[in-house]
Amino acid sequence: MFPASVFKIDNGLTLVHQEISTTPVVVADVWVRAGATLEPESWCGMAHFLEHMIFKGTEKLKAGVFDRTIEKSGGVSNAATSYDYAHYSLTTASTYFEETLPLMGELLLNAAIPESELNRERNVVLEEIRQASDNPHWIAYQALYKSVYPEHPYGRSILGSHQEVSSHGVQQLRSFHRAHYQPENMTVAIAGGINSSKALQLVNGAFNKFAPPSLDCPSTNIAIKPTIIGIRRQEIQLSRIEQARLLMAWVTPGVEELRTGYALDLLSIILAGGRTSRLVSDLREKQQLVNGIYSSFSLQQQSSLFTINVWLESEQLERVESLIRLHLQDLTTWKITEQELSRAKRLLCNDYAFSTETPNQLAGLYGYYNTIASAELSVTYPQQIQSFDVKELQNIAYKYLSPNNYAVTVIKPRD
Repeated sequence: MFPASVFKIDNGLTLVHQEISTTPVVVADVWVRAGATLEPESWCGMAHFLEHMIFKGTEKLKAGVFDRTIEKSGGVSNAATSYDYAHYSLTTASTYFEETLPLMGELLLNAAIPESELNRERNVVLEEIRQASDNPHWIAYQALYKSVYPEHPYGRSILGSHQEVSSHGVQQLRSFHRAHYQPENMTVAIAGGINSSKALQLVNGAFNKFAPPSLDCPSTNIAIKPTIIGIRRQEIQLSRIEQARLLMAWVTPGVEELRTGYALDLLSIILAGGRTSRLVSDLREKQQLVNGIYSSFSLQQQSSLFTINVWLESEQLERVESLIRLHLQDLTTWKITEQELSRAKRLLCNDYAFSTETPNQLAGLYGYYNTIASAELSVTYPQQIQSFDVKELQNIAYKYLSPNNYAVTVIKPRD
C-alpha cells in the first residue's frame, strides 16, 4: 500500500505528500523535468547553469534573501541537475515551513536571472568545470559516456564545456526556464510534520503563478538510443594517477522496462557487491589481480547503463578484462545459486529500508519516481526484488550483459 497521497493540482503540477507526525521537520523536494537531455546541443550546460541562476532572486525577492531566511530558521536548501531532471530541496522545522515554502516557489516560478549576476555565477560554474576536468574519476566516466552515447545527450557533460558555458546569455537561460519550468513538468514532494490539507494549501499558494511558456526555446533533436555491437574500446593516459582504471559498460533499457532495471540491480550485487561476490572474491581476494572492483546499475529515463569499474596495475589490464568476460559467460550459462540470489535480495532490500528512514529520503524517493515514472512505484521495489527467480535473472543477464558486446574505457598512468 502506498503510504503517501498524490494530488494533481488544477494547473498540472503534482503534489506527493506523506505526513510523519513524529518528526518536527518538513522536507519539500521539487523535481522538474528540465535536465540536460532537453538542451539543444549548442546550449550544452544550460540546465545546470540555470540551477545556479535560479537562486539569484526575482523581482519580488532580492538575491540572497532566500538563503538568509533558510539559514536564519536553521534550515537547509540544496539543488542538483542530472540528465533527466533538476531538483531543489528545502528542509526546515515545521514551524518555519509556511514562511519558507512560498520563497522557494517564488524562486522557481519567477526567477529573474539578472544580467548583473550572470558573470559572477558563470565563474562559479566554470570553476566546477575546471575541478571536474582535474578529477580522474570524472574524466573516466565522461569518456565512457561519450563513447557509449555518441549521438545522444547522455554522451555530453551535464556541466558543459568552458567554451559553451562562456557563451550562454541571459535570454537563453530565461527561454530555457520559461519553456521547461512549467507545472506539468513539476512534482513537489513533501514529507514530515505537516498534514495533507495544510501541505496542499501551501503548495496551491506557492506554485500557482507560472509565467507563460516560452515559444522561442529551440527544440532538441530526437535522441538516437545506442547499441553496442562488438567491443568499443578507448584508452586515455593521465599523468596524475598511479593506478590504471578499467571501465566496462553495457547499454540496458530505460524506465520503460523497469523490471529489467531491478534485475540488473540484483546482478550487480551478484557480480561485484561485497567480498563474497563473484568478481571480488576471485579477482581481488583469491588471485589478487585488482586493488578494487565494483559494479553498478544506473537507471536513466531513456537508456540505462550497467558498469564494472576496476582499479589495477597496468600490466594486468588485458588479463583482468578477459577474466571478467569469462565470469559473464559463466553468469549466462551456469546457474546462479539460490544462496547468491538470496544474499543479493537481502542486501538490496536492506539498502532500500535504510534509504526510506527520514523525511528527506522519502521526499527524494517520491519526487524521483514521479519524475521518471510514477510515485506509487517507489514502494514496490522490495516486492519486485523478492519476486525474481534464478531463471528470469539468468535470461536478463544473457540478454543484456554480453561478454562480446560492450564499451570499455582504459585509463593508464602516463609514462
